[in-house]
Amino acid sequence: MLSEGGAQRIDARTLDALRPTIATLSAAHRYRDSFAVEHQERAAELAVAIGVQLGLGSQRLEVLRLSAIVHDIGKIAVPAEILGKPGPLSDVEYAVVKTHCAIGYDILRHLHAPLPIAEIAYQHHERLDGSGYPRGLSGEGILLEARILAVADMFDAMTSHRAYRSGLSADFVLGELHAKAGRELDADAVEACRYVSLTGSLVRSGMQVVRPASAADANGGT
Repeated sequence: MLSEGGAQRIDARTLDALRPTIATLSAAHRYRDSFAVEHQERAAELAVAIGVQLGLGSQRLEVLRLSAIVHDIGKIAVPAEILGKPGPLSDVEYAVVKTHCAIGYDILRHLHAPLPIAEIAYQHHERLDGSGYPRGLSGEGILLEARILAVADMFDAMTSHRAYRSGLSADFVLGELHAKAGRELDADAVEACRYVSLTGSLVRSGMQVVRPASAADANGGT
């Protein structure tokens, strides 16, 4: 866990040194999958807004932002025909997609920075009740930054247009997040996400979202 007053001090010079590297990774990923990079950027913006509501300090927020910007970098190893499939994934295809967390960690751990950027990205699909992946972590075993990112990732993935469906309405998605709060998702992060969405603290431009035809269309982020 990172905290300005905690066991691990955040070095501003380390953050300054990391920013160009993270930007380079993101730029390279954009050539492979611009959709994924745009999702990461939106998720990063939302994650920081949630972090502000939860009282994270400026340097800790920057670590969260940098982690979120590359949290799906491991998808560069997932075949394009799976990422862009215009329909639900098979069990085998979904298993391939799930490898992106471990692959992303393997890429990001080479940053050699005394900050848990790789670990935050690694954990963003873990769930409080242990039902997530790739390691089945639970509760406080999941970094707060990763718990925040999980909420932001899911919100953006569900409200964004996909090849096989239109984006879901923010109201609908907030309801889905609320149903998972305290069980799979951090309840404080979900409530902060709701506040940010309903108060307009984060404005999503150029994206019209629509309510789904049925709840069966609602899927979390991959």
